[in-house]
Amino acid sequence: MLSLSVQTLGTKTRLPVDRAQCRRWVQAACIAAVPQAWPVSLSLVFTDKQHGQALNREHRHKDYPTNVLTFGYSQAPVHADIVICMPIVHEEAKAQGKAVRTHLAHLVIHGCLHALGYDHEDDRSAQVMENIERKLLKRFRIADPYL
Repeated sequence: MLSLSVQTLGTKTRLPVDRAQCRRWVQAACIAAVPQAWPVSLSLVFTDKQHGQALNREHRHKDYPTNVLTFGYSQAPVHADIVICMPIVHEEAKAQGKAVRTHLAHLVIHGCLHALGYDHEDDRSAQVMENIERKLLKRFRIADPYL
């Protein structure tokens, strides 16, 4: 059971995918990581650098915009906001020689996995999370982002 809200806040950058594609990425992450009986309520918020930097400064005490921030409010049922800074996504995709769409897919899935309780605070946790990301991205014909 998935409730998904997709919003844009302050960004003038047009999304490289439609809401239906965002939903497919989110659903794939949820199916891979959540017991089927749990309801999941997520908001995907696409924003600009100013808002992304303000959130990162306020919540992580880091004064720069970052690609994705996940704010989890509960785990069972899952309720979270995933904030993606689109100008950073574009910059990183260009620097890494990736299509914006594929980098965005990775970040949406990455943010969802954080909302679903995964992290990469230590090597073992990072390996588990990265393996799930690789498996999900492969379903969408997206290459391993960690190579």
